[in-house]
Amino acid sequence: MSPELNQLRLEQLQATLSSYADLVKRQTPPRGWLKLIREALGRTERQQAQRLGISGPTLHKSEQSEADDRITLGQLRKLADGLDCELVYALVPRRPLTEVVQERARTIAVEEVGGVAHTMGLEDQRPGADRLRKQVERRTEELLRGRWSDLWR
Repeated sequence: MSPELNQLRLEQLQATLSSYADLVKRQTPPRGWLKLIREALGRTERQQAQRLGISGPTLHKSEQSEADDRITLGQLRKLADGLDCELVYALVPRRPLTEVVQERARTIAVEEVGGVAHTMGLEDQRPGADRLRKQVERRTEELLRGRWSDLWR
């Protein structure tokens, strides 16, 4: 994929994920969403289990699994459906993805340019700091214009 399309795809994804950023700050209820919503609806474990066609102990274990972060997405989706809820699943980057890609390209550029500068320094030909900075910037841009999959080797 071309670098321009990579950048566009990254920016579109970032825009989509930004709407989830506020959700990251919210705490999961200590006893889990399943139990909290079931109780808010005024349903007992037994009533909810019957509605789902499972046993009371199975529902209890499932609610506990959700509270303990051990439940599968498929199981959670089925139980959410039984509460007339949608399961919303997303991975929300801790920082902008564009920043992650640019930082990785810069790290590689610093390593590459630093290696050459070191070798040149051994020969008493090390370029000045300003020249090295420009080389790092140039190499970073080259890497960003190339295949991004190469950044993660």
